[in-house]
Amino acid sequence: MTARRADPDVTVVTGAAGWLGRALIAALSDPAGPHHRSGEIRALVRHRCDAELVVETATAVGHTASSGTRLVPVVGDVRTEAGLGDLFADLADQGAVDVIHTAGVIHPRTLSDLVEVNARGTEHVAAAARAAGARRFVHVSSNSPIGTNPHPDDRFRNDEPYHPYLGYGRSKMLAELRLQDEVGRGLDAVIVRPPWFYGRYQPSRQTSFFTLVRTGRFPVVGDGRQRRSMVYVDNLVQGVVLAELVHTPPGRTWWIADADPYSINEIVATVKAALGDAGFDVANRQLRLPRAVSRVAYALDAALQRSGRYNTQLHVLGEIDQTIACDITVARRELGYSPVVGLADGMAASIAWCVEQGIEL
Repeated sequence: MTARRADPDVTVVTGAAGWLGRALIAALSDPAGPHHRSGEIRALVRHRCDAELVVETATAVGHTASSGTRLVPVVGDVRTEAGLGDLFADLADQGAVDVIHTAGVIHPRTLSDLVEVNARGTEHVAAAARAAGARRFVHVSSNSPIGTNPHPDDRFRNDEPYHPYLGYGRSKMLAELRLQDEVGRGLDAVIVRPPWFYGRYQPSRQTSFFTLVRTGRFPVVGDGRQRRSMVYVDNLVQGVVLAELVHTPPGRTWWIADADPYSINEIVATVKAALGDAGFDVANRQLRLPRAVSRVAYALDAALQRSGRYNTQLHVLGEIDQTIACDITVARRELGYSPVVGLADGMAASIAWCVEQGIEL
């Protein structure tokens, strides 16, 4: 049985209007849920309209003034130290404070955004957390600092060396390294590495994925046997909260994913079945491409990034023939992590959420 800290008096969540950020806000604000917090949740957002979105997210799960949670959206920016002033104001006098850092950029408008937000932003938030006397800091990283598996049967272990995948991977590697520097200065910080995740609050890129699968235009490269670890957003929330509350040494890192990786063929077939069960017309055809196409896309993506530019479609196509699979054994053992939602149920729930929101698939 893992020993857990009590909930903090204040929980700081950066990137609160993002995919994982909203899922965390909902979980921590839900008075009927397993992760409900009775203290203050201080939620960092970039814009005032994002603050309204965060409040709506909490309200939708039953958050009220009487539910015991005090939700405080704060407009700020991780890219500068000054942009975090309001977020960390007066926290030294608020009792136990935990920080969950989810803010980041995956598909940037310019390559400089990756370093400014992912690397320097993490450095700024971690330094501010240490100065405020944070009890624990959870950094949400990625599989990208470790790269891709050498063959489809491999799974990344906790002690993998860095082998970053292009610009995003390098920026997340730098973020991890800078966080470890803060650990050396006394910050109690840990890292979770989720792979491709799915579930409610999804951004437009996941909606596009559903549409491409439904219409048969999602590209399956080669034989489709390459594998992907994925993580349903509720499983990820569980892993993040455990990383925050379970007593472990600072500096630890864990993979947080569904129980086992899935092949690309399995992912596509599962999404098609879930869409069909939800009443959508699903095409019988399937776009299949030779691996050479993905390799060319990767080369073009790398060349484009070297010139300081970025193209999302090229990046996704260049990566799709790779295996990115991880082993969650250490998270199970050290945190008591136990993912309860698998691909079929998670994708069905994801699609149901889109339907509820009126999102066209």
